[in-house]
Amino acid sequence: MRITGGEARGRTINFPSGSKERPTSDFLRETLFNLLGTVQEKSFLDIFAGSGSVGMEALSRGAKQAFFIEKNKKIAAVLQKNANECGYASRCSVMGLDVAAGLRRLSDAGTTFDIVFADPPYNRGLVAQTIKLLRKNSVFHENSVIVIQHSIRENITSPEGEINIIRDQRRYGDNALTFLQMERS
Repeated sequence: MRITGGEARGRTINFPSGSKERPTSDFLRETLFNLLGTVQEKSFLDIFAGSGSVGMEALSRGAKQAFFIEKNKKIAAVLQKNANECGYASRCSVMGLDVAAGLRRLSDAGTTFDIVFADPPYNRGLVAQTIKLLRKNSVFHENSVIVIQHSIRENITSPEGEINIIRDQRRYGDNALTFLQMERS
């Protein structure tokens, strides 16, 4: 797995062997950043971060800072190692917490992000739960871009009848990138 663009282009990102989680492919990361356009000087939140490849890609392409939420301590340690090896340790923060606790901590601190990216493990019913947690813990502002990567077999629905506007959705094999517009609670 390699960073596909920016100053660290070509740098290898490590992922723990034997992990049952799947990292975001190089193709899907490159596609995501082509759709996002410039991330220069933007703040980036990577939820269910895994190895941190998506947030590292954002930093390589000029994001001013990236926060990562990854509850698996072994994977979070590899993520921190990746940040150190890429030279991004001073521009990122790795939170070894579950998503609910991480988002609550960021929300309580009043932290918002220009881009919020979530890649919950596929086919475990976590997409709707993630959207609900984002709505409850407003870590975005009115101009934020919110992207959920998910299996095409998972439906992006509004939990509890809340309305989320799907601004765009792109499908690539079994994967979908859904761009949402959400209102703060």
